[in-house]
Amino acid sequence: MHVDAVREFNRFYTRRIGVVKPGMVGSPYTLPEARVLYALGRDGESTATAIGRELSLDLGYLSRLVQSLKRRGLLQAKPAAHDARRQLLALSDKGRRAFALLDTRSRDEMAALLAPLAPAQRARLVAAMRTVRALLEGGKREPAIVLREHRPGDMGWVVERHAANYHAEYGWGAPFESLVAGIVKEFLEKLDPKRERCWIAERNGERVGCIFVVKDAARAQARLRLLLVEPAARGAGLGRRLVEEAIAFAREKRYRKIVLWTHAQLDAARAIYRETGFKRLDKTEAHTTFGPRAVSEFWELTL
Repeated sequence: MHVDAVREFNRFYTRRIGVVKPGMVGSPYTLPEARVLYALGRDGESTATAIGRELSLDLGYLSRLVQSLKRRGLLQAKPAAHDARRQLLALSDKGRRAFALLDTRSRDEMAALLAPLAPAQRARLVAAMRTVRALLEGGKREPAIVLREHRPGDMGWVVERHAANYHAEYGWGAPFESLVAGIVKEFLEKLDPKRERCWIAERNGERVGCIFVVKDAARAQARLRLLLVEPAARGAGLGRRLVEEAIAFAREKRYRKIVLWTHAQLDAARAIYRETGFKRLDKTEAHTTFGPRAVSEFWELTL
């Protein structure tokens, strides 16, 4: 009885989300191809082994998928910096356009699916999905946190969560929220995608952290900005992971130095900066710009 019920639900759900259609969300890509494109669009670059493990795909089958996507100009490969025998896969410009199309259409289709439901019904649906996943995974594995590039709606979240967290933890008020809003506004208006990036950390579809790398006024110098980890995601190394990702990006783009501005009371962030090689400069500035007295610090990392 239970087996038949699960099979019936699978047939219903795959029909509703369009899995049985020839192309994923009306695209020319099959579901496995779309999953590979999504994994690389989300992570930036990865190995075939890691993708195969995540998607539970046979490596022989995955190899044929990858070769097909490469022949069509969607993927490119390069030797891994730490091991030249391993190949890192990444999306080409054409692949990024394909990923953007798939991602947008998928989100639009899910929005249309949820549109007839009231907010309380949507919450029940999402909670039920989480229950299904937890039960099938045995309730043992903590959901993975993935890092992805920003998309529409993320910048509003960055401002809101900085304002809420820093007010709750340090008493910082509207001037700090205004500062963060100005930073993200400038990032969106002047973004150089070849030299600048924002990473959003996401767990189970919920944003739990972020970090930015932007060009600094000085030539060949990058600035690290807006590192944030939500309280519920702390203690698992996410902050360091975000900083290390930003450092790797800066090195890849051949910046010579990364600088940052922080405050003396941000102990967790300062520890991460120290552990990843940043050096605190002698310069400090005491101020009450955000309300309570704070002491600014300036750190840098030579690459």
